[in-house]
Amino acid sequence: MDLLDWHRGSLSTRRLSVLVKHMPRDSAVNRELHGEAVEWDAATHLLAVAVDHLAVANWMTGTLNSDDEADPLDYPEPVPRPVLASFESDGDESAEAQPEEPTHNPSSTDLALFFA
Repeated sequence: MDLLDWHRGSLSTRRLSVLVKHMPRDSAVNRELHGEAVEWDAATHLLAVAVDHLAVANWMTGTLNSDDEADPLDYPEPVPRPVLASFESDGDESAEAQPEEPTHNPSSTDLALFFA
C-alpha cells in the first residue's frame, strides 16, 4: 500500500486511519512510538511476574532456613521491564511505574512468625 495514495485522493482518510490504528504490534511505527515495550505482550509480562515471585519465594526460604549468625541474603532484583514512552516523559509517573523495594529485609525470626 502506498501512503501517497492519500495525497492523490485514491485512499480515503477513514481507510488510512483504520490502517494506522490496526498496524501489527511489531511495526516500525509502534516501535518508534513505544520503544521495546511493543515486544512485551501479556504472556511475557505474566512470565516476568512469575519469575519475580519465584525469586522472592526462594529468598524467603533461604532467609528462613539460614542461621541467625549468617549474613542476610540480598533481596532479589525484579526482572527489568520496558517502560512506556509516555511514562518516560513524565518524571512523577515513571516513579510510580517502578516496583517498590522493601525498606528493610525481614529477619528469619520475622519470616518464621509470619508463616507460623
